[in-house]
Amino acid sequence: METPSDNQKRHTLSLLVDNRPGVLARVSTLVSGRGYNIDSLSVAETMDPAVSLITLVVSGSARIVSQIIKQLRKLINVIKVVDLSEVDYVERQLVIVRVKAPSEHRNEITRLCDIFRGRIIDVGPKTYTLEITGGESKIKAALGLLSEFGIEELVTTGLTAIARSSGSKK
Repeated sequence: METPSDNQKRHTLSLLVDNRPGVLARVSTLVSGRGYNIDSLSVAETMDPAVSLITLVVSGSARIVSQIIKQLRKLINVIKVVDLSEVDYVERQLVIVRVKAPSEHRNEITRLCDIFRGRIIDVGPKTYTLEITGGESKIKAALGLLSEFGIEELVTTGLTAIARSSGSKK
């Protein structure tokens, strides 16, 4: 029997669903029922308030993820499922991080924030709170450098993603 660790690949799934109570629970139950963890989850209404977009990131073999997609498509309130990992797409994540910022490090933290195109959104007597948006590698790099100052708290959104328009490159 195949286990979740066999031939792992990260898949970003985009689901259009009816904006109704219980839909998210059914989607997450289907994935967890197959023994897989959801690595990232983001849900929001689309321009049509009756429809929501779920961006779901899971890791698994192509066979298992294919089965999950087939099962998701069978759910009544699921309108469309796309594995964005099979097309060119853009992804972003938002991180808000509170970093220790003694006076001797404030200029360096500000420069790092600028380099990563982040913003300082709150200043405390001993901390800065930063907002950084970007792809996974950018977020990891920024957090790696900021950890040297001491991260006090970190919150992050789930990954959001959209297919690139035709003709665009990854």
